[in-house]
Amino acid sequence: MKGIERFALTGQVAVVTGGGGGLGAAGALAMAEAGADIALVARNRTKLEAAAEAVQAVGRRVMIVEADVSDPSAMVEAASQVVRDLGRIDILFNNAGITNPQSVLDVLPEDFARVVEVNVMGAFHAIRAVAPAMIERGYGRIINMGSILSGRGMANRGAYCASKAGLANLGAACAFEFGGAGITVNTLGATVIVTDLNRELVRTQPQLYARVVDRTPLGRLGEVEDLMGALLFLASPASGFVTGQTLFVDGGYTAG
Repeated sequence: MKGIERFALTGQVAVVTGGGGGLGAAGALAMAEAGADIALVARNRTKLEAAAEAVQAVGRRVMIVEADVSDPSAMVEAASQVVRDLGRIDILFNNAGITNPQSVLDVLPEDFARVVEVNVMGAFHAIRAVAPAMIERGYGRIINMGSILSGRGMANRGAYCASKAGLANLGAACAFEFGGAGITVNTLGATVIVTDLNRELVRTQPQLYARVVDRTPLGRLGEVEDLMGALLFLASPASGFVTGQTLFVDGGYTAG
């Protein structure tokens, strides 16, 4: 395998949780442009259909699976459906996630638990659903959508910090467990990425993000395209000897 071929996903099948918008839809499109067929998993069919149209526009097969990542049986059925319809699963992009911007003393226990349920348990359910087929085939790429808060703390983000740190360490544990079967497991540690979901808020209330920008050596928030190269690297054969890592895509935020 030479040159750009190392980064190609031709003939592969990628499952994207939280695939209906934001980074999920962008990641699905990036992997489709690299040659992968895509299975989009989320609860909102309307958003999934819009993301599916973008994948179809680049000539790749795409399927929609309505499922809640916090439901383990639904995720097992989703994985089975993808294998039936698309033939295999090579890549899992664990992107589904939620946040709760409250202090530790203000957040309700049930709200804290819900963040962990979606961000950590949801990824756990997805991994358990797809890993057996990967193990059987002796190949797989699992990429968890982490955060700069996978390795750092931040006020008023206690639930999110706990979940993203837990997600990164779940990935590291899985790297040990699945490495012998040719499966790599890594986490993307993204800074705040400007998407259609938060673009207007960033424009109108820059003070909310000022601390992140001020601490970032490159002096700005991330854009979607900043993350796609790292995602494609971790999804591709090029990253075959990289596993158990958190790859921070943050403009240098975590350097200090």
